[in-house]
Amino acid sequence: MTAATPRKDPYAVFRPVVGAWVARVMAVACVLVFGAVAVFSPMPIGSDPSVLLLNRIAIALLGVVGALFLWRYARIRAVPSPSGLRVVNLFTTRDLEWAEILRVGYSGGAPWAVLELTDTEELALMAIQRSDGQRAEQDASRLAALVEHHHRGVADR
Repeated sequence: MTAATPRKDPYAVFRPVVGAWVARVMAVACVLVFGAVAVFSPMPIGSDPSVLLLNRIAIALLGVVGALFLWRYARIRAVPSPSGLRVVNLFTTRDLEWAEILRVGYSGGAPWAVLELTDTEELALMAIQRSDGQRAEQDASRLAALVEHHHRGVADR
């Protein structure tokens, strides 16, 4: 490693790239499309205007809810620290100590990495996604190295 190439921080946050960008773009598209449908859809003749207004508001709100869901997907991450790993998935957040993690890998055809835990559970790590290709492999290797490093630190005590 030369002075011109800085060493990557081993505690850098793990985030998906492809999935996050797709989710962000689709969130914006969701608001725009549902908003356009709410504003420009034709009004049936003889309908109650207040009901039509409520329908338009409901359509727009559906677009906002869809966008919020997609934006949440774009915010998934895993935050390593010297004390452990915080895994922020789509619906759950879990704090793990390094000693709780046995192995990092991919389970079958899973689209993201999986953490094998000491309590015999597996935890999806949505922040490292196969769709990121080589970057995902590097991130999984970096996380596995962090797990190994912290396990050796415990064994040396």
